[in-house]
This record gives sequence, structure tokens and C-alpha cells, in this order.
Amino acid sequence: MVMDMNVGRDATPDTVELEFVPTARDFAAVWRQRRRFSKGGRREYWMIVVASLVAALQAVLLVTGRQANVGLLAGLVVFVALLLVLPWLTGRALQRMAARNGVFRTVVTASGVTVTTDHTSTTVDWAAQPRYRETPELFITFSDTKGGLAFTLLPKRGLEDPADADRLRALLDRHLTRG
Repeated sequence: MVMDMNVGRDATPDTVELEFVPTARDFAAVWRQRRRFSKGGRREYWMIVVASLVAALQAVLLVTGRQANVGLLAGLVVFVALLLVLPWLTGRALQRMAARNGVFRTVVTASGVTVTTDHTSTTVDWAAQPRYRETPELFITFSDTKGGLAFTLLPKRGLEDPADADRLRALLDRHLTRG
């Protein structure tokens, strides 16, 4: 007689559970990751680069005593600063909304992700969010819409055991596209 000593959570390798309270830092990381793959996000990066170069040119003109547009320089500095802090501002706004829901309990299975809070329950199948990204602190699933605005947070700190990160990564790799 063979006895399975892996009873409980290890008996179902296609199920990973998380429990966490989302932070502004989590949502800011989502926004930064979204910038990397969405057309709008890449456009934001290019706007930062171009505006910074034009601002630097205006600053050089101003310092060398040539004719510079001080209003344009000030506007570009403010514009770049806003684009740089946008993930943080968005993260804070989203965290305030999520805080009303309390603790997030998430179950990832072979069929998708179910998120339950104190007030809501949502199930997302893999087809609705077919790609994911991993950061040192998070797994994030994204929709395949143009802007990738629909997402699900899966913070690694919400895992019961650090080894569950490998199980979650394997589960996501089986059902989603990384990147």
C-alpha cells in the first residue's frame, strides 16, 4: 500500500491560494508594468524622453545666455515630473478604492483566478486575462485589450509558503503567455 504524504494544499498542484491587502506600491508596479507592453505606456516613455530632451535644450540655451523660452522650459519640467509620478499617483488612488474591500483572498486554479473580498467576489478565466508579468514582488495578469487595463494582482507576500511562488509561476506558465 502506497500512502500519499502530501495531503492538503500540496495534493492539488493546480491550486494556489493568496491572502493580502493591496498596497499603493502594488498598484504602482502594475502601472509601470503596463507601461512596458501597452502602446499607450510606450508612448508615455517616448513623451518623457522627447520632453526631457527639449527641456534640456531650453535649459542649455538659458544658461548660455541665448534666447530660451522659459515658459516652455517650466511647462516641460512639470509635464515630465507628472509623467514620472503618474504610477505612484495612480497606485495611491487605486489603493484607496481597494481598501474599502478589506482583505483579498485569491484562489488560482487550472480554470482561472477567483478573488474574494469582504464585499465582492470575482472570477476571471484565463481567456479574459491571457498574459502575465512577474516582478520581484508580484505576479500580475493582464487583459489583452489595447491598453491592458484589466488586471489581477497576485502579490508574492500573500502566499502561505515562499515555495508556492514556484507553483504559481508554473500554473501561470501553463495557462498564460509571459510578457
